[in-house]
Amino acid sequence: MTTNDKNKPIVLVLGSTGQVGKLIVEALKQNNDVQVRVTSRRPEQVEELRQNREDAVYLDLDDPRTFSGALAGVDRLFLLTGYTVAMLVQSKTIVDAAKKAGVQHIVHLGIFANWDTTDPHFVWHQLIERYIEASGIAWTHLHPNYFMENLLGVTPLKDGRFSMFLGDRRVGWTALKDVAKVAATILGGNSTKFAGKDYWMSTESLNGEEAATILSEVLEQEIHCDYKQPEDLEELLMSVEIAVEPNYAQGAVEFMRQVIDGRMGYVGTVRDDVQYVTGKPSTSFKQWAIENRDRLLC
Repeated sequence: MTTNDKNKPIVLVLGSTGQVGKLIVEALKQNNDVQVRVTSRRPEQVEELRQNREDAVYLDLDDPRTFSGALAGVDRLFLLTGYTVAMLVQSKTIVDAAKKAGVQHIVHLGIFANWDTTDPHFVWHQLIERYIEASGIAWTHLHPNYFMENLLGVTPLKDGRFSMFLGDRRVGWTALKDVAKVAATILGGNSTKFAGKDYWMSTESLNGEEAATILSEVLEQEIHCDYKQPEDLEELLMSVEIAVEPNYAQGAVEFMRQVIDGRMGYVGTVRDDVQYVTGKPSTSFKQWAIENRDRLLC
């Protein structure tokens, strides 16, 4: 394990083995002004990380008994929770533990929603944000829109086609690497400069057909979007192919319904704060497709 440098703030990154967490850790490791602490809920993975000279700790968000050791000495916390209703108790208990441990700043990865949203899983995120604010710990909330990486995961490009479950409605796309850059900039710099602020990440507004046109150009083959309905997503999420917690799945389906009927039509807008934080432009959909061309063609 690395030796602590008492002159450097310790940044604890939750979800550090996941998609966005890995990117945040990679960015922070280029910063000599902070010490990065990574986490895993698998003891064998923690040991493996320590053997690679990482400051790694065991932390299970479902077991608050693991929080104290992981948070000891931590100055800044990146808070990301899983896609289940358990995010409520997980976030509440980790924020309480962070308060006890003297954490000075929490950067929370939330959602792209108006204040009066009625979508269940968006509401959960907003309740978490209000609780963080009430804790008295300095905070920054990140609000990404629809991830470009969904085309590599949830709705993958396959045989020249991908699906969108909100009909032909537009949605604002954002690249995970931009979310990570924003988070790493805040966590790795003068974090007080960003305290008490909300940052929104919605780079480019496209519907499925418009996204397919760009993909066709970049991949040099005909790409099509299959416009599907929320009921199709519900069927997919309830199938044996994908294990999704039922309450969260219903929230995802409700999101699609509210985009289609206009209640959440604002997700089709551009609201791009990436350059305000990082000083660099955000990633366009075409640029992202070029960078991920090989992965999209797999």
